[in-house]
Amino acid sequence: MALRAEIKQTRSDLGETVQALAARADVKARAREQVTQTKQRLLDQAASATGRLREVAGHASANVKDAAGQTAAVSGDVAHDAAVRVRSNQLPVVLIAAGLAAVVGVILIVRGRR
Repeated sequence: MALRAEIKQTRSDLGETVQALAARADVKARAREQVTQTKQRLLDQAASATGRLREVAGHASANVKDAAGQTAAVSGDVAHDAAVRVRSNQLPVVLIAAGLAAVVGVILIVRGRR
């Protein structure tokens, strides 16, 4: 009986060995499995990168909107402040106009002498 049990065990071991060798010899199946694993890994990485990109784009969009709002508010304030300063102190405007008039006069005199 021990001999029959040993033969049965040897047959079982031999069957497993043959299956393992057949699996190693099946290059197409191994290649397909490798392709499937690589494909899945790339899909996972692409999904992860897409998620990170969307998150970063969302933050960037929010930052741009905030900056635009702040810029609009600041530029409006600056324009208003400049208008108030000009209305309250018109001397620089008068001086600029006088300077332009003097420049135009000099140009006309120089052209008239030619």
